[in-house]
Amino acid sequence: MGIQQIIESINASAIKTDIPRIDIGDTVAAHCRIVEGNKERIQVFTGIVISRSGRGINEMITIRRIVEEMGVERILPMNSPRVAKFEVVRRGNARRAKLYYLRERSGKSRRIADRRRGLKHVGGEVVPSNA
Repeated sequence: MGIQQIIESINASAIKTDIPRIDIGDTVAAHCRIVEGNKERIQVFTGIVISRSGRGINEMITIRRIVEEMGVERILPMNSPRVAKFEVVRRGNARRAKLYYLRERSGKSRRIADRRRGLKHVGGEVVPSNA
């Protein structure tokens, strides 16, 4: 067994299995654990996924949201213990791998169209069948 397989087998125990399918353009609510002194609370960061990078234990997503007409981005590790859970709020129809162009957009051109058709392949979605 090579060194790469040994490293991947060690990392496999730390990879989360309860993460829903998250695609580029989806609106996601990330529940982050915040430690203040000796107290711990959960803060929700909701925004559009504009990029994904890495794989396995090193996988990261960038979430962008608008707060008081100012863009705020947060880069979160998918498998971090500081992230309690990810929740997909809305599925977006993105045709690119990275949505960095949203940084320069404002107003209605900043919106991502909703993905309504073709959801049969998406895990965790309930799709009504028209008979």
